[in-house]
Amino acid sequence: MVNSSTFRRISFILLLSLFLSNTGNAGYLPCFRLPNPVLWGFFGHKRINRVAIFSLPPEMFGFFKENIEFITEHAVDPDKRRYGVDGEAQRHYIDIDHYTVNGQNPFEAVPRRWEDAVAKFTEDTLQAYGIVPWHILVMKYRLQKAFESKNIDLILKNATEIGHYIGDAHVPLHTTENYNGQLTGQRGIHGLWESRIVELDAEEYDYFVGKGKYIDKVLDFAWEAVQASHAAVDSVLKIEKELTAEFPSDQKYTYETRGNTVIQTYSKAFCDEYQKRMNGMVERRMRQAIIAVGSIWYTAWVDAGQPDLSKLTHNPPSSELLKELEELENLYQHTEHKSTICD
Repeated sequence: MVNSSTFRRISFILLLSLFLSNTGNAGYLPCFRLPNPVLWGFFGHKRINRVAIFSLPPEMFGFFKENIEFITEHAVDPDKRRYGVDGEAQRHYIDIDHYTVNGQNPFEAVPRRWEDAVAKFTEDTLQAYGIVPWHILVMKYRLQKAFESKNIDLILKNATEIGHYIGDAHVPLHTTENYNGQLTGQRGIHGLWESRIVELDAEEYDYFVGKGKYIDKVLDFAWEAVQASHAAVDSVLKIEKELTAEFPSDQKYTYETRGNTVIQTYSKAFCDEYQKRMNGMVERRMRQAIIAVGSIWYTAWVDAGQPDLSKLTHNPPSSELLKELEELENLYQHTEHKSTICD
């Protein structure tokens, strides 16, 4: 008998394979290849963007489906920039607990409006401790303008990249100064939570998240995502620390071959128990990220006047955009990283 989890996976693969049968490759299955986990990790960001397409209404779905490989593969471009381009890293996080003074709730201390926050803390301070909720709003306006102008390159670039920042806002460790457990003797927990667990368990997740909805107040929506993520930080750290204390020390890690390199990584047994004790937290945050991405794509399109995207189909990204992205890849591969790598 097929259990419910397996049934969901089979149904999901069949559904996406049906939708993707005309994309010019072997359907959906390539999405399930597991690349080396980098920062959600590269794999998680790609999965979030890809699945979010299926939350869109028919008026948007055709265009996004046609460009699904671009939107999937380039979901990680902001991470490639964050290590080589000054000013990029702070767009991926907000160390909201930096603003906790004398027990004050940081979400009450930090104004949601950018102008108010700058007036209270200065722009230098905000940039130093992360700006992800505000940058999501900036990206929403960029995507809206791209829809208004019917600029295919900018629609693809901005839709793809806003998906990344929304995904980051749904990761608990993107909301704390202790982003990699470095303050509590838990270094490496960032990669464990958003890369290793996803790499091992993503095929078991339920990706039926429903249809995207119009978001009246995008900035508030982004802040609420951050607040929900931050509420989980204590559990993320506490559960891992407790598990480490109980788990046989020689079984916490394992060695795997990645390409020509043998690396130390968290064992499957440790990850399974951690995920169990978190009661599926990683899957829940990924599901929330997926529906949030689809909803903000939809909102930007509605606010742009609901342009007819069918007129933009059968027009691939320009050679100029592809060259720009090729240069970004070269920068990522050959430039000294300027920002902290969580793994």
